[in-house]
Amino acid sequence: MQERSGSVERAERFYANQVLPELNEHMVQFVGRQEMMFVATADALGHCDCTFRAGPPGFVAVLAPTRLAWPEYRGNGVLASVGNLVENPNVGIIFVDFLRDVIGLHVNGRATLATDVEIRREFPGLSAEPVPGRRAERWVNLHVEEVYIHCAKHIPRLRKVTGEERAWGTDDMRRKGGDFFGAAQKPERV
Repeated sequence: MQERSGSVERAERFYANQVLPELNEHMVQFVGRQEMMFVATADALGHCDCTFRAGPPGFVAVLAPTRLAWPEYRGNGVLASVGNLVENPNVGIIFVDFLRDVIGLHVNGRATLATDVEIRREFPGLSAEPVPGRRAERWVNLHVEEVYIHCAKHIPRLRKVTGEERAWGTDDMRRKGGDFFGAAQKPERV
């Protein structure tokens, strides 16, 4: 596509100037401030899934310049992301800071899974869960292969709303969003 679009030289400049094999110090600090990310995975057949993860600043731990880890909590039981990672360890994540820096960071690599006990044994300094009663069922270890910027050109600036209670770990259907899109109300087929 680069050849067809005439962007080979521009792409080569980007690769040379923006793509790194590991996180530099600026990237480590950026990841430490983030409260959300998007995770893209695919199963063995290439069927894709993109999901959202969030937590307090630093919920994604930078274990080394070539390794990140984030907790996975009990959810809807589908386990699409971790199920895909078992079949196909390739994962891409993107952090987008809509609030402060208005910039993004892509991190691509290969993932493995670990229990909470295993990762805390390997990294005893890993921060404790700040939300009472919430506990990671497992951790995703991302072994970094490449990192690069997502430019600010089309990232909207948002404002953080304070004072609203988050429903971390709730099973209350209403607080989780209920049937917002009406999926449970399947239309009758004729």
